[in-house]
Amino acid sequence: MSKIYVIHENSEWTVHLTNRLEELGLPYEEWHLSEGTLDLSQEPPEGIFYSRMSASSHTRGNRFAAEYTGQVLAWLEAHGRKVVNGSRALELEVSKVKQYLELNKHGVPTPKTVAAVGREQILKAAESFEGKPFITKHNRAGKGLGVQLFQNIESLRSYVEGPEFEEPVDGVTLIQEYIQAPESFITRCEFVGGKFVYAVRVDTSEGFELCPADACSIGDLFCPVGEEQPAEKPKFQVIEGFLDPILEKYENVLAANDIKVAGIEFIYDQDGSIYTYDINTNTNYNSDAEARAGKYGMLELAKYLEQELEKLSVKEHVTI
Repeated sequence: MSKIYVIHENSEWTVHLTNRLEELGLPYEEWHLSEGTLDLSQEPPEGIFYSRMSASSHTRGNRFAAEYTGQVLAWLEAHGRKVVNGSRALELEVSKVKQYLELNKHGVPTPKTVAAVGREQILKAAESFEGKPFITKHNRAGKGLGVQLFQNIESLRSYVEGPEFEEPVDGVTLIQEYIQAPESFITRCEFVGGKFVYAVRVDTSEGFELCPADACSIGDLFCPVGEEQPAEKPKFQVIEGFLDPILEKYENVLAANDIKVAGIEFIYDQDGSIYTYDINTNTNYNSDAEARAGKYGMLELAKYLEQELEKLSVKEHVTI
């Protein structure tokens, strides 16, 4: 009997999905790919394979989980298995450079960004921002890794040449235009099955690390999970009735890259223009915000996987 296989490296981020799968009575199995072996002479089992591999897996001691998952996904796809968020999704998950190229290809504005390898090259790249504020971030990131705001090259030099400098796991640092928002928030749009589900407003007044998962490490600076803010100003708020032409472009980006599940983040500038800066294919949801709005991302995801499993079951029955 076919089942749903959940590929991941972090059980704390996955339990919310498996709880929903159990709630719906769906057969599933977890594949924790922090390490393992892959026998290329064997065929994969039948089923639906959903990858939740994260760009930040290396921060949890799973240094080569993403690389290993890439091989497993290639194996599954070579055998014609149905993979949700397959190789292309993982390729974009671990590279913001590739995310921005895809967004730009579909007419989605992104902040000016320069990729640099090497400390001197980071400083050289910052010169192109001509004295304007800029931020640094890791190309392979997640959880806001390496995100810092700088007002000038002198302060960047102190950071890059000092002991606090964070070397990206892939060696690529991004220097990016700082978008000055009229208010301290960003917007995250959630998609399941390649279709828009809801948008959530995220308060950024405390900093840049904005992981929405309930199981984010409390040690993460600025992590919004843990102590909820007062009810009058929660960190996460689902936006009722959010509509914007950008959603169609986002769906086109996801379709072109065979990405079925994602959270896409953008920020408004002072003129109200939208700049998109992240596609997260290992999307998480904030339970407090969802409970207030009566919208549940993991439930929608579980239902989507159920539909895909039903399609496979019909196909198998017809073949038999």
